[in-house]
Amino acid sequence: MSVISEENVRGGSVFKDISADDEDWQPTEIESLCMNCYQNGTTRLLLTKIPFFKEIIVSSFSCANCSWSNTEIQSAGRIQEQGVCYTLKVRTKQDLNREVVKADCATTRIPELDFEIPPFTQKGSLSTIEGLLDRAVAGLEQDQAVRRATDPEVAEKIDEFIQKLRKLKEVENEFTLVIEDPSGNSFVENPVAPQKDEALTVSLFKRTIQQDKQLGLRADDDSDEEPAGNDLDTMRNEVLVFDTNCPECNAPASTNMKLVQIPHFKEVIIMATNCDSCGHRTNEVKSGGATEELGTKITLNITDSSDMTRDVLKSETCSVMIPELEFELGMAALGGKFTTLEGLLKDIKDLIVAKNPFVCGDSGTTDRVQKLNEFGAVLDKVIAGEMNVHIILDDPAGNSYLQNVYAPEPDPELITEKYTRSFEQNEELGLNDMKTEGYQEEN
Repeated sequence: MSVISEENVRGGSVFKDISADDEDWQPTEIESLCMNCYQNGTTRLLLTKIPFFKEIIVSSFSCANCSWSNTEIQSAGRIQEQGVCYTLKVRTKQDLNREVVKADCATTRIPELDFEIPPFTQKGSLSTIEGLLDRAVAGLEQDQAVRRATDPEVAEKIDEFIQKLRKLKEVENEFTLVIEDPSGNSFVENPVAPQKDEALTVSLFKRTIQQDKQLGLRADDDSDEEPAGNDLDTMRNEVLVFDTNCPECNAPASTNMKLVQIPHFKEVIIMATNCDSCGHRTNEVKSGGATEELGTKITLNITDSSDMTRDVLKSETCSVMIPELEFELGMAALGGKFTTLEGLLKDIKDLIVAKNPFVCGDSGTTDRVQKLNEFGAVLDKVIAGEMNVHIILDDPAGNSYLQNVYAPEPDPELITEKYTRSFEQNEELGLNDMKTEGYQEEN
């Protein structure tokens, strides 16, 4: 029986890349009860990494007495700060081939059929849109034989609904697939990356207290009242430190947080995480103020490599566009960043080329990988100042910033526009349902 050694834990991560060459890394074997014959069988646990789930636990049970076996995959990655919702308009049969990572806590809906798969009713899976439909059909068919004998009317209605689900695979009419995951660990493939996917909408949302309890982030008997905030004067003068887990190796780490005043802009919150186990470092920026009354659109004409040293604050609600490259990065990607223009472009390159989960391993086709590598080479030219392009930061919340190197004088290559948000943008920011007046009269 092999075990996870202390040396592996101290080495930084107990999660290893799958490799046929690593003979020393063996599954952990545990004697456990067989739920089929109630005699002892063997469970094998393998802690590893795959491109989609980062860290996973693969468990395989087998019983030598009755030959029953079972395999399960569980995500061992951290729960993200915000939930994510993917809304896909399925218009062609090609859309059925999109790869999907669905966490076990995600809710799947097809509004046109009034169909919903509640959270925690299915195990996490890596599949396609067609695979999700087939899995839903298989789940509905599972007990049909018993239903036909005990309740024929219900069985007949389920048969009719199963036919509707199967008909969706013909894509005779457009339908909508919604995957809402409060853990933020589900994904839907964008097959036209790095271009914007017109059929796919990605939005982030703040978890409710009930969702926090379902994910185990709050105790079931925890009060529904939000904790009181820290004193702002204390936060301005001190660096706050709190415990967290490393996003790469999941080892215990610490996050530093501080309020910083950006010249000629506003106050922001900078959070930096350093991991002593694997050396991973990351930083994220949150706006320290309220949502502005108007959105902000910043356009910079990059004319020289010196522009790469400009400071950039990209909030989590800001999208990035490069018209000359027909490229658009949605506001749900990268999160908040306080870096230089060069750093932002390198992060974009890493996101769509090096860290793109849908081009790793067997999932990446040759044409797609070549296309993204060519796009990465073009970004390298922009960073080196060999190619002049325009970069646009569009933030409907008005909390993003690009340094004016001529401040307080106007910058001839920088255009900042204020605009009124659309209803859809207010909806994404959660402002349409926000009521701040009239409470006195109602009470």
